Amino acid sequence: MDRRSFLKASTLGAGATALAAPAYAQGNRTLTLVTTWGRGNAGVHDVAQRCADRITAMSDGTLSIDLKAAGELVGAFEVFDAVTAGQADMYHGADYYFVGQHPGYAYFSSTPFGMTAQEQANWYYHAGGAELHDELGQIFGLKSFLAGNSGVQAGGWFAREIETPEDFQGLKFRMPGLGGQALGKMGASVQNLPGPEVYQALSSGAIEGTEWIGPWADEKMGFQEITKIYYTAGFHEPGTGNSLAVNREVFESLNPAQQTIIETAAGDAHAWNLAQFLTENGKALTRLQGEGVELRTFPDPVWDAMGAAAAEVTADNMSDDLFARIHESAMESMVASSAWLSRSEGVYRAQRDRVIG
Repeated sequence: MDRRSFLKASTLGAGATALAAPAYAQGNRTLTLVTTWGRGNAGVHDVAQRCADRITAMSDGTLSIDLKAAGELVGAFEVFDAVTAGQADMYHGADYYFVGQHPGYAYFSSTPFGMTAQEQANWYYHAGGAELHDELGQIFGLKSFLAGNSGVQAGGWFAREIETPEDFQGLKFRMPGLGGQALGKMGASVQNLPGPEVYQALSSGAIEGTEWIGPWADEKMGFQEITKIYYTAGFHEPGTGNSLAVNREVFESLNPAQQTIIETAAGDAHAWNLAQFLTENGKALTRLQGEGVELRTFPDPVWDAMGAAAAEVTADNMSDDLFARIHESAMESMVASSAWLSRSEGVYRAQRDRVIG
């Protein structure tokens, strides 16, 4: 076949294909959104609700989102299976809760000694992170988007001060994700409890310490009523992203405008939520100090032990090809971003604090 005949045949084929347009569901639809958050959990429930409200508003009501908090339809840790099975249409949550499905999910939430919120955004939107999130989601029939970030999380609340790495031996502590696995390698008895159960577990002594998010969300949970020892910087979650994940068949049944609305609402929620946490944390920290909370930082030997444990957890998962590709992509982007941020914003902030106090 000569080039002209080939082009003609291709054009006819393309025309025939164009006639077979995708069949999108018609009319107004209500989609069920389940979350890993208790209703009213500061910041995290807020951002899930913002996603729901923005999708409804931007679609002019053609998509209505019915938000079900943890326990209202399924349990906090059951949302992943509910959406993949079609019991619900979408979930909002921290993807590190689902490292049992695939350890690569941690990178779309947070990993120990990993990316800050800004570094994660750089990777996700401009260095291949979103594409890897989509590749991972295809395995489970999901279409996922970053949709929130709480920034650097606190090291947590402890019944006693942590002075050496050995103080973690046998410590009953709540921590999810790869950070929890690392703490387990340091000898802790790690619990992965959903938010609504944490206060009671700490109050009853079922756990001896917990991390949650940061000063504002922690204050709302009331942990300061139980213990006054608070470590303000943790190794486990330097910039914790949350995700909005849609059942892939449901997503593909939406028209392109509706799909774009969901993606846009997720991006809006991501920026809005990070600003929310960073605005509220400083004010809450001052209030906590006023209630007698003692602020602590881990000693360097503890940080070193945490780093060694985190490296061991990463190595344990590197035999999985997709995990390895996600890890290497994230770390390459993090190093590149940090090289500039540390020499620009890092230097500026140190000098600003020195000059103006």
